[in-house]
Amino acid sequence: MARLRAPGDPHHDVHLTGAVFLDIVFTGLDSAPLRGSESWAKGMGSSPGGVANLAVALARLGLRTSLAGAFGDDHYGDHCRDSLARGEGIDLSLSRTVPGWHSPVTVSMAYEGERTMVSHGHEPPERPAPAGPPPARAAVASLAPGHPAPWIARAAARGTRLFADVGWDETGAWDLASLEDLDRCEAFLPNAEEAMRYTRTDSPRAAAHALTDHVPVAVVTLGAQGAYAVDRRTGETAEVPAIDVEALDPTGAGDVFVAGFVTGTLAGWPLADRLAFAGLTAALSVQEFGGSLSAPGWCEIAAWWRTVREVRHQDPSPLRRYAFLADLVPREPIRPWPLRRAVPTIGFRPPR
Repeated sequence: MARLRAPGDPHHDVHLTGAVFLDIVFTGLDSAPLRGSESWAKGMGSSPGGVANLAVALARLGLRTSLAGAFGDDHYGDHCRDSLARGEGIDLSLSRTVPGWHSPVTVSMAYEGERTMVSHGHEPPERPAPAGPPPARAAVASLAPGHPAPWIARAAARGTRLFADVGWDETGAWDLASLEDLDRCEAFLPNAEEAMRYTRTDSPRAAAHALTDHVPVAVVTLGAQGAYAVDRRTGETAEVPAIDVEALDPTGAGDVFVAGFVTGTLAGWPLADRLAFAGLTAALSVQEFGGSLSAPGWCEIAAWWRTVREVRHQDPSPLRRYAFLADLVPREPIRPWPLRRAVPTIGFRPPR
């Protein structure tokens, strides 16, 4: 990414805004917890969550990342702030710690390749809106039906390239007109169910094509089947199957996918390479505990690529599909990896 930054480019590659959660993840459950019973998990990890999942994934791929987030005024908030700023090098100068506000918490239970989550938190007190987001090459926005975000319009006016995802529409309306900021975005990355509901179509691929009436690039994630994308401007379409891995914890995989796609877009790669890279980063992330601290960096991507090339008598399609990595991954480890992994408790202290 450093080679691609031109003189006069903004200092930040990507800007984010949102709340930071503390994620507590239980893995290795045999099934979903049953009412009135006690379940024991084989593994547990805690890490910063919420918008932190995306921030860490972007930073570990080498993007200079700015986060305007709200942090709780408690030990959880201190832990998350330290992990992001000191551990991952994320710029938190536009973030704030809210006096008397406790950190929102999500407990995620992973089983059979799926997850169930329980969250608790309160909206942080409002404060006067800043003059605008910092100059950045890109920004990622989570769209909410009927709730436009003023910062998105300001970022678009500055020439920031906007990538959008969306959550479940609790209103049940599934009206694209309610996503008022969508027409300011370069790319929209819903999952298959969301895409089909918003477009009233009966297949993810039809939904992706329908979405390009509203946004230049539509990427529809298909879960275990991979992803499909359409670029209206170039006429490109791409479909990439998911990489078959043993999933320990899927928490945050969608955010890692978005980070991979943003990275490939800023690097100017073809649509199929961007989609493949996003799927690869997501696949590597689900093999570790925790949403944010499971995100891979280039050393892990390089290790995967070396392993694929060394396997004999294999299907040659991965070698062809990911051949673009050959000139990108470091040939030798450039620093110890991983930087950090999720641990069972935030109470552990580093050895003296």
